Amino acid sequence: MHLIGFLIVGLVAGWLAGRLIRGGGFGLVGDLVVGVAGAFVGGFLFRALGLFPGGGFLASLVVATIGAVVLLWLVRLIKKA
Repeated sequence: MHLIGFLIVGLVAGWLAGRLIRGGGFGLVGDLVVGVAGAFVGGFLFRALGLFPGGGFLASLVVATIGAVVLLWLVRLIKKA
């Protein structure tokens, strides 16, 4: 995936993760940044688990959103401590 496509997927995933994780978002810009970072986390997690979803926008969006949700959850967990 090209860089622009990766950024678009990450931005959409961050927005979705901000909607899925209630009460702990970081605002629109913060959620978008977390989404881009979450795309990396999601890719790493799926490869580590041996899961390779098909290519394309939808599969990339699902992986990036899951990564962003995990990242938001971890950040909230650390923030509480």
